[in-house]
Amino acid sequence: MVKILVCYYSFEGNTHFIAEHIARAVNGELLRLVPVKDLHSKGGAKYFWGGKQVTFRQKPALTPYDKNPADYDVLFVGTPVWFYTFTPALRSFFSQVKLQGKWIALFCAHGGSKGKTLENMKKALPGNQFLGQIDFMEPLSNNPETCGKQVADWAQGLLIKC
Repeated sequence: MVKILVCYYSFEGNTHFIAEHIARAVNGELLRLVPVKDLHSKGGAKYFWGGKQVTFRQKPALTPYDKNPADYDVLFVGTPVWFYTFTPALRSFFSQVKLQGKWIALFCAHGGSKGKTLENMKKALPGNQFLGQIDFMEPLSNNPETCGKQVADWAQGLLIKC
């Protein structure tokens, strides 16, 4: 039996929504990445500070993990899209946890364009086998029931490759 971990960062809940549906569909465990000091989700300042973190490739400190990603065979890794790429929280995770020889599936949530998010995530995770990738535009606002089913079908379909 393969061990599955759904590892993700979520800012406004869209990526969390996807992660929960994946975990339920594949009987996986959840690991939410939580910065020690996160941005405030209200107002325009979040765009300024988030953009600054992405532009300067910052790696914010994360709270300790309650699971070791190295103990899992399959990892679903997800992020919101910030300035057309993955979030600083994932940059921190990728630098702290050296994943090699894993089956990995990537997902992201965005407000209009995934940019190069998924490609950049692949580059940050060399030495792994990629099962697939998917992106969603604001799943909490755009028919969440249909989106939840699409997420589950996608995730279950990928496990056939393992």
